[in-house]
Amino acid sequence: MFSKGKLAVIILLFAAGIINYLDRSALSIAAPFITDDLKLSATQLGIIFSSFSVGYAIFNFIGGVASDKYGAKLTLFVAMIVWSLFSGAVALAVGFTSLIIIRVLFGMGEGPLSTTINKMVNNWFPSDQRASAIGLTNSGSPLGGAISGPIVGFIAISYSWKISFILIMIIGLIWTIAWWKFVKDKPSNAQFSTRVKKQVADHEKRPLTFYLKQKTVLFTAFAFFAYNYILFFFLTWFPSYLVDARGMSVKNMSIITVIPWIFGFIGLAAGGFVSDYVFKKFARKGVLFSRKVVLVSCLFTSAVCIGLAGLVTTTTSAVVLVALSVFFLYLTGAIYWAIIQDVVDQNNVGSVGGFMHFLANTAGIIGPTVTGFIVDKSGTYTAAFLLAGGLAVVASLAVIRFVQPIIVQAHSKTREVVVGK
Repeated sequence: MFSKGKLAVIILLFAAGIINYLDRSALSIAAPFITDDLKLSATQLGIIFSSFSVGYAIFNFIGGVASDKYGAKLTLFVAMIVWSLFSGAVALAVGFTSLIIIRVLFGMGEGPLSTTINKMVNNWFPSDQRASAIGLTNSGSPLGGAISGPIVGFIAISYSWKISFILIMIIGLIWTIAWWKFVKDKPSNAQFSTRVKKQVADHEKRPLTFYLKQKTVLFTAFAFFAYNYILFFFLTWFPSYLVDARGMSVKNMSIITVIPWIFGFIGLAAGGFVSDYVFKKFARKGVLFSRKVVLVSCLFTSAVCIGLAGLVTTTTSAVVLVALSVFFLYLTGAIYWAIIQDVVDQNNVGSVGGFMHFLANTAGIIGPTVTGFIVDKSGTYTAAFLLAGGLAVVASLAVIRFVQPIIVQAHSKTREVVVGK
């Protein structure tokens, strides 16, 4: 299906996703130890979780603009170095304030990843392969989350939680060497270049501000916000929920958290193929129809599952429902990016994708802190589960109404051009 050059891009971006979530989820796995060592309350821990997304969300947009201007290869190379160094710096934290500063800088480093993946896919793959490629490359993220539990849990129990962050830093720095050596920013294949020129001609270049005002972009970002709200709730608070509310040991928790991540890996890897299959099957209905079918049905199902997880009484039921929620959530993971690919010209894909990702990741700033506040005030996680599900229900319904083909006026003639029909 993929040529040798494309396969190298997929493999290394897949590996970057593994490292990304290995780094990102390490703090939530080590949270019980860090909370004890640094004497943190649930609200403080929530603020620390959220601080990551302050830097992350801002550099979603900045990273997207950089990938358009300087190339995705260089942008991701620099980003990996920065986030790896500040992942290791977590081991140097001595209190609440220092940990916040480190996590903000760490988030800044990780911010460009998804937008650079989107840009690389746009450079290397035609439209009927893009959702599949995005799904495959991003599926490394939940796999990284899956292995983070056993790795960080084992090291924290056997040695020290600080050692795990240093080890993860070294892995990231090794990746940068392979990335710079084996990957090109764009393919040199003449046939592909011709096809790209045709696609650019079909999607006449528009100013960035044109896209940032479109309802399709804004409401795709809102759906992505709901996606990220559930994801960050799971990523940051689910381990603590298992320990605090379900009475699990850190050892058992680090193993149990693997289950939802495995479901997420399957969902994200399969989601792009599902979308591309529906795209090919119902081509006459338009590309956005295929994207919306997968997005709306799966995001809604994920919302129901995460809401029910907060109401059930047994640990097994809660874990199963969260796993199903993550599975259906990740089935939509490639769709947000695919929609941007479908309606935006190639020169603006990185910037518009970064803007969408910036808006979406404000959920990572708001969600963990709100959850910590809810837990402190109510003493339970039930309302936090229901809030996460409720947001996703509203977002999935909004997609049906507002994510539509973009209609623009061609400059040369007074005729309408429908983009992403």
